Amino acid sequence: MHDVIAPVVDASFLAAHPEAVVADVRWYLDGRDGRAAFEASHLPGAVWVDLETALAAHDLPATEGRHPFPTPKAFAAAMGALGIGDDTLVVAYDDGGGMTSGRLVAMLRMLGRDAAVLDGGLLAWTAEGRPVETGPARTPTPAMFTAAPWPSDRFASADEALAHAAHGGAVIDARAAERFTGEVALIDPRPGHIPGARNAPWASVLGADGRFRSPDELRTHFESLGATGGSTIAYCGSGVSACMNLLAMERAGLTPPRLYVASWSGWSADADRPVELGPAEDSR
Repeated sequence: MHDVIAPVVDASFLAAHPEAVVADVRWYLDGRDGRAAFEASHLPGAVWVDLETALAAHDLPATEGRHPFPTPKAFAAAMGALGIGDDTLVVAYDDGGGMTSGRLVAMLRMLGRDAAVLDGGLLAWTAEGRPVETGPARTPTPAMFTAAPWPSDRFASADEALAHAAHGGAVIDARAAERFTGEVALIDPRPGHIPGARNAPWASVLGADGRFRSPDELRTHFESLGATGGSTIAYCGSGVSACMNLLAMERAGLTPPRLYVASWSGWSADADRPVELGPAEDSR
């Protein structure tokens, strides 16, 4: 295995590493079909990764959230079926700047694997006039991906998130502001956010061009949230878009936060959990 690469790479990196598995991780909260989007246009040779089946478990209590992590065995099987092995370099993308592909990249990096988000994703790729393909994904050659336990120090529980925020620690919520304040609930059982959390929309780590902001800009962004130490806890709606904050903090040279995987979908499904509405109160 190589030294783990940077969490974000550009098209030139991909061109220099033709051995990489290019993973298309398109999934949409509004119910659009990610596979159909893939078949309409994707990077040459890419494989399509179904977030719902490859990157999430199911049939768990609602308090575990909409997208709990799969078991190590299930994740290993899904990766192997995609042609991703123990030493495979993975470059993942979507058409939203990394909002969904970041989930795969974060999961692989937690296990010490070489994985990165393609900066700007499909939109930047096509804007540069680079080639795309249409049609179903190729059938990958299966690979051996050894199952390994998820590292416990990279995760936080609901109780830990509540206690950390109550003591002034940084708990950052990657959802858009209107979901954080409770103005819009979408598919969540209850509106609002974890008491004491701070709003850090995942899109804020991107510039106007849809690419990741510079490390210095990202450091300033997270410093403004008090999220500079390894004790930071990140969450979102269901543990997907929060991964953008994990990767962006790493890009900024900061210790990545722990992930509360169940996130708001799990928290709001528990009637005993307190809810805060409105904008965050700065407790720093």
